[in-house]
Amino acid sequence: MMIMFGHYTSMVWPSRARAGVLCLCRWMATTSGPLRAWEVRRVALPTTTTMKAIIQRVTKASVTVGDEEVSSIGRGLCVLLGISVEDTQKDADYLVRKILNLRLFEDENGRTWSKSVMDRDFEVLCVSQFTLQFVLKGNKPDFHAAMPAELAQPFYNSILENMRSSYKPELIKDGTFGGYMQVHIQNDGPVTIELRSPTGPSDLKQLSKQEKQQQRKEKTRSKGPSECREKGAGRSRPDPNASSGADGDVSSEREP
Repeated sequence: MMIMFGHYTSMVWPSRARAGVLCLCRWMATTSGPLRAWEVRRVALPTTTTMKAIIQRVTKASVTVGDEEVSSIGRGLCVLLGISVEDTQKDADYLVRKILNLRLFEDENGRTWSKSVMDRDFEVLCVSQFTLQFVLKGNKPDFHAAMPAELAQPFYNSILENMRSSYKPELIKDGTFGGYMQVHIQNDGPVTIELRSPTGPSDLKQLSKQEKQQQRKEKTRSKGPSECREKGAGRSRPDPNASSGADGDVSSEREP
């Protein structure tokens, strides 16, 4: 695709356009006469921003401001949360639900990826991290995509309240918003998950469909194989030509 900007001809390659990169190209006369060379400038296009969360499974984590420890947890999750200028309550609700239900822990039998932080009654430490909303300008990060502090603080507090109302309030901890913090994280695994809120209606629709499919799988898994077989047997019609137990029916041998 080509767009004219005065003396510049803009060419946007699809693979680059998705990454929010615009290439401005201009013809330049050379000493050889009719030959031309390209002068290329890469300019960042405005892209849709989303709420971001870096979630780490930890054996312990704490936040220190100056010489004072302001918060600490034992086993659980440490969440670094970056709020963008475009985030809404729907983005917050989505991430809260995902954070509390991510199956990052083992169950009582040692089976991995089976239990969430709520299932195990573990703790959550949230830390506001505006630097997650960065855009690189050369080698320098730019943070204009982050929500301004005067708007982000009440929004961040509402996310914490949502998390506390969805779980146990005493198990949700946080750092000091806007403070210069030392965050001590003892990652367990290591296990680190990056989450982003949906970027638009199509993403929300697709995610809703995927979540429903996952919920059906989890319900089937929780019922167990024996119950599923019993339901399947109840739906099947008896065969009038089937043999009786006296004639050598071995169906009982297949029972677990």
